[in-house]
Amino acid sequence: MMFETVLVEVTESHVGIITLNRPDQLNTFNSQMAGELHAALLAMEADRGVRVILLKSSGRAFCAGIDVKELAGKSAVQYREWIEWMENPLVAMSTMKKPVIAQLQGVATANGMGLAAAADLVIASERVKMGLTAINVGLNCVGPILPVARCVGRKKALELLLFGNLLKAQEALELGLVNKVVAHEDLDEAALTWAKELAQRSPLAVQIAKSAFYQSEDMDYHKQFQFMNEAFARLCTTDDAKEGVAAFLEKRNPQWKLQ
Repeated sequence: MMFETVLVEVTESHVGIITLNRPDQLNTFNSQMAGELHAALLAMEADRGVRVILLKSSGRAFCAGIDVKELAGKSAVQYREWIEWMENPLVAMSTMKKPVIAQLQGVATANGMGLAAAADLVIASERVKMGLTAINVGLNCVGPILPVARCVGRKKALELLLFGNLLKAQEALELGLVNKVVAHEDLDEAALTWAKELAQRSPLAVQIAKSAFYQSEDMDYHKQFQFMNEAFARLCTTDDAKEGVAAFLEKRNPQWKLQ
C-alpha cells in the first residue's frame, strides 16, 4: 500500500516497519496521517510475512500530538467524529494480535504519548520527553490518558493529565511507560534488534498470548484464570507448540509456521 504521511516496509526478518513521516510538523496527527496509520497497522496485521510491527518516526520527534491546525470550526458532533478518527490507531493496537513495538525519540506528547502507551512494548532514546501536554493550551488528553493510566496507575495518571508536565526517559522507564532506554545513537539498531528477537518466537504463541492478555484485562480475577487456561489449552494443540517442544528436546532451532 502507498501512503503519503507514513512509510511502510517489511523486512526479511518478519518485522514490519511503520514510520510516521511528517517530520516538519513533529509527526503530529492530522486526519490523513491518522487514517493512513490505522490502515497501515491493519495491513501489517493481515500480512502473513509480518510477525512483529515496529512503529517509529522520521525527524527529531516521535509525535507531538494532534495538529491544532485542524481544530477550529467544527460542531460538537464533528469534533467527536474527528477525535475518534484520531484515536483509531491507538484502539487498533490493542485489538490486533501481532505485537507492536514503539521506538521513541525526541518528544512523545499528548496523542503521541497515548500512541506510545498504547503500543505493546516501548524502547526509547535517553533524550526522550513524554507528557500529556494538552492542558497547557486549554484542552485535555482525555483519550490518550486511557492507555497511559493502564501503564502508570490512577494517581500518577491524574497528575500527568492535570498538570501536563514532561517526563524524562528514565522516569518514564521507572513508571512503566517504557521498557528500555538506550543511548540516542544506538536507538535504531537496538529497536530493530529487539523486534527481530521477538519475531524469532513462535508467532502463534505470541499472538495468542497478546490477544488473551488484552481480552482478560478487565475480567474478574478468577475468570481471568479460566480464560487464560482455555487459551493455553488451545495453544497446546497447535503445530507450533508440538514443534517447539520437539525442537527443545532435539536441541535444534524450531521451524515456525507463519501466522
